[in-house]
Amino acid sequence: MRRDYTLYLFATLGTFLILYIVLPIVVIFLKQASDAGMLVKTLHDPFVIEALRNSLATATATALIALLFGVPLGYVLARMEFPGKSLVQALVDVPIVIPHSVVGIMLLVTFSKAILDNYLGIISAMLFVSAPFTINASRDGFLAVNEKLEGVARTLGASRIRAFASIALPLAFPSIASGVIMTWARAVSEVGAILVVAYYPKTAQVLILEYFNNYGLRSSRPIAVLMVSLSLGIFVLLRWLVGRAKNA
Repeated sequence: MRRDYTLYLFATLGTFLILYIVLPIVVIFLKQASDAGMLVKTLHDPFVIEALRNSLATATATALIALLFGVPLGYVLARMEFPGKSLVQALVDVPIVIPHSVVGIMLLVTFSKAILDNYLGIISAMLFVSAPFTINASRDGFLAVNEKLEGVARTLGASRIRAFASIALPLAFPSIASGVIMTWARAVSEVGAILVVAYYPKTAQVLILEYFNNYGLRSSRPIAVLMVSLSLGIFVLLRWLVGRAKNA
């Protein structure tokens, strides 16, 4: 039998993208390591610490809101057939294709001063661009759960909500958790819509651009390194926890 080199070819092609992703991360850390004094100075900058705190807090709040509203919607999309369902599913994906500066303008036109330069505005911008990840992951997770299992539970006397909570939700949990993690990651990386809606209070994403424009690359690089470190650390930790829960 001839040896099949297809997988080796695909692995080689895929390696290009892996290297493309890893290279900038490695380079920025190496560059910053040669300028440790600037990093120490940045760590003592109260504006940076507050901006990092704002980014993490608002992204977490966004993920929780997406979880609260996105999981029920995902369940409905997985279990119900209704007129206009394809339209609803298309609308769920719309935020992914709209330029994020346009998202900020739309939100500002819609909600005006209610979201201007406050935490609500930051969360609103983050939620708009990141909610599809939770909704779609929840829908796919529930679709993977055999509906007959819920039917059996209901024939044994369980209510719809109890069958959902005791059967569908636990079985779909890994997909839901992955969606929430992606929502958090997308929220913490958002900048375009936030710049339009809520320049204040400062998030780390906005502060990086401000330092870059005002003081140059050397001043903005340490904040970027801190943001990458925190985001990657939390992301990997959450992925690991979800993986353990799935294996268990």
